[in-house]
Amino acid sequence: MVSIKDFFLLLHRFVENGVLAGAAAVVALSLSSAGFAQTIYSCVDGSGRKITSDRPIAECSDRVQKQLNPSGTVKGVLEPSLTSDERAAREEKEKRAAELREREVEEKRRDRALLQRYPNRALHDKERAEALGQIDEVITAAAKRASELSEQRKAIVVDMQFYKADPTRAPPSLRRRVEENESNQATQKRFIAEQDVEKKRVNQRFDEELAKLRQLWPMAGTVPAKAAAAAAAAPVPPAAAKK
Repeated sequence: MVSIKDFFLLLHRFVENGVLAGAAAVVALSLSSAGFAQTIYSCVDGSGRKITSDRPIAECSDRVQKQLNPSGTVKGVLEPSLTSDERAAREEKEKRAAELREREVEEKRRDRALLQRYPNRALHDKERAEALGQIDEVITAAAKRASELSEQRKAIVVDMQFYKADPTRAPPSLRRRVEENESNQATQKRFIAEQDVEKKRVNQRFDEELAKLRQLWPMAGTVPAKAAAAAAAAPVPPAAAKK
């Protein structure tokens, strides 16, 4: 294999001696050899000395080395050798970059799905109202049950008047009615409170979606930009505004 250095020395010797045929033979031999087609490495070492070689340069293992074609054009770079800590830091950086790319891809996928589900403000408002309406129906039923329990409590209080002086003398069945009524009323109160929290959660979800859709609708061109801006700025319908 003919190295770059040997190639130029041999070529110079033939030219000095006027042996053009020999020079041509050297060029032909070198061009056809794998050695001449190899990457040329170039760098500037720590003392400012420029070094060129047909293999990676040990003196520049701590810095970037240019990878050159035989013509002298840059085709790439050889990164410096890294310590274990540096490699770990680079791997961590690459991992974070990959995770960021994955999040961006996932966010775009969610945006497309959101646009497909709600191509306009009217559909979004309609679904919000339906979701809140279902919760209101549940709350109404729970409130009705709580009212019934309250009426039952009044009847129990009347029965307990006979044992006002000493409630412990009340029959076990009456005491069970008291305990069950108190437990059921507490359960209904907790259930209604949970439904109120659920309404806030649903409204928050639709508010967040609406904020995103206000950006996506004009960009997607599903409706004229002016119409999309007007719809996005419209207030939330009364049914959806309840929390």
